[in-house]
Amino acid sequence: MDVTTLRCCEFSCLILLCVLPATSRASWMWLGIASLGTVNQPNDLGLPASSSSNPVLPRPTSPGESVCSLVPGLATEQRAVCERRPEAIPVIGAGARLGIAECQRQFREERWNCTIHDQEQNAFGKVLKTGSRETAFVYAITSAGVVHAVTKTCSLGNLTDCSCDDSRNGLVNSEGWQWGGCSDNLDYGITVGRQFVDAAEVRKGEEEEGKANRVRSAMNLHNNEVGRQALRQFMSRQCRCHGVSGSCTIKSCWNTMPDFLAVGDYLKNRYLQSIEILNRPTKRRLRRKDRGMRKVPIAQDEMVHLERSPNYCVRDASRGIMGTTGRECNRTSSAADSCDLLCCGRGYNTQEVRIVERCDCKFIWCCEVKCRVCETITDLYTCK
Repeated sequence: MDVTTLRCCEFSCLILLCVLPATSRASWMWLGIASLGTVNQPNDLGLPASSSSNPVLPRPTSPGESVCSLVPGLATEQRAVCERRPEAIPVIGAGARLGIAECQRQFREERWNCTIHDQEQNAFGKVLKTGSRETAFVYAITSAGVVHAVTKTCSLGNLTDCSCDDSRNGLVNSEGWQWGGCSDNLDYGITVGRQFVDAAEVRKGEEEEGKANRVRSAMNLHNNEVGRQALRQFMSRQCRCHGVSGSCTIKSCWNTMPDFLAVGDYLKNRYLQSIEILNRPTKRRLRRKDRGMRKVPIAQDEMVHLERSPNYCVRDASRGIMGTTGRECNRTSSAADSCDLLCCGRGYNTQEVRIVERCDCKFIWCCEVKCRVCETITDLYTCK
């Protein structure tokens, strides 16, 4: 991604954000959909297409007003990041998109499948109003996505104020190899992630009244950090040998970012073990709801939530829940995608689907390919 592409993506992100309907509390997470360039085009990550017409960028009304100030839902500190590092905004959007795609992959077979609401300014709609473990996962995975994208872009040299982490280059390890190459600058990615992603929660915790709001902001901040620390935990070392005829006379090594799929798998496991916390703030720390475990501190890598997950079986528009009616299920499975579990005991419909495709293709010299037309009939099961 070169500088010209970044600027084009930035412009597209800001165009979309400036014309979104105010249907819910705005959030930076919408950048994950806006970064597609146009929300009414399908894409390879499975994000939904918008039914809205092509948006038009409103012009600043005063000479000192910038496009950053027109983006809805950004805290003052987030706008400051936009002004200082405009080239970082499309990268942050790409990171949010990375997190959204991984969320959808992890939950694709479950009752809540990380549904995107493309008409909502926070991407996930009203579901994020609930302090559930699903909300906890969303905050962790999108926070991790932003750090991953920023760090990788740094290593590629596409951000002006960062590059590879060469602080240890030339140092020799006790095992005999030396640091070299282009280590991914994770510390820079985490710094930008904290400055931008955490800013909204810090401001909400300071401005909003009520103990519940302060605890919810603390919950979101904690889960943001869970996502970031997952990347640090999975950083790996790669090495290369240098010497005559492939010998390893000198070995140089550098740190590299993990595959984001591995980060998603890890955070999904953290989600399954998420800890319910007290809805009462303390000056010191978040506390477990389990009375017998309250003195046990919550670790930095433990995901936390405030409320039990709502019932995702039945559509509830007031809570942003789509229900599972019409979802495809697996009649022979015993996992989350089984018809018994996914359909919540309502039963399922069976349809015969006829598939016509080319098969048994053969190359005939020269130069022709002949195929048979094959027809298969398969059963499709969908929840009632």
